[in-house]
Amino acid sequence: MQKFVDWAKREYSLGQRLLALIPAGVLIVLLIPLGIVVASAAIDHWLGLQRFIGGVINIIVALILALAGYTFAFWSIGAQIDIGRGTPLPMMPTQQLVVQKPFTYCRNPMTLGTILVYSALVVWLGSISAAVITLILMTLLILYIKQIEEKELEARFGENYREYRRKTPFILPRFRA
Repeated sequence: MQKFVDWAKREYSLGQRLLALIPAGVLIVLLIPLGIVVASAAIDHWLGLQRFIGGVINIIVALILALAGYTFAFWSIGAQIDIGRGTPLPMMPTQQLVVQKPFTYCRNPMTLGTILVYSALVVWLGSISAAVITLILMTLLILYIKQIEEKELEARFGENYREYRRKTPFILPRFRA
């Protein structure tokens, strides 16, 4: 835990923060989805699993999920860069607690966005094995957030974070007026 707190002590320039996001973006936006596509195709073939294809319905649902997911993901990254003066990366965390939109809807809008985007991929592929792989990955992500990230935020921001955590839902958003 101390390593995470130590990383937060250094502030980085906007250029450094944006540059650091490139490999993370490649991993999250390209490599993991590609891995899901390749692995699910192999598993589906190996197990003889049929795809659930609804034709144009799959495409429409996938597009809606992806649009909502990318909106939450990029909006939250932007808020962390601009308001928090950090990144979503543990090595370059925010310098201040971000509680403005989209973080007013839920504490983890980037995770919500990631879940929606990867769910869009599952629907588009129509693959049960892609759904299982995605469920495993999202479970691991949520465990990381609960076991490490939330403790680190509490260590850095203390009562401000505890108050925010009490008032704001974890992942499922609450849209208030």
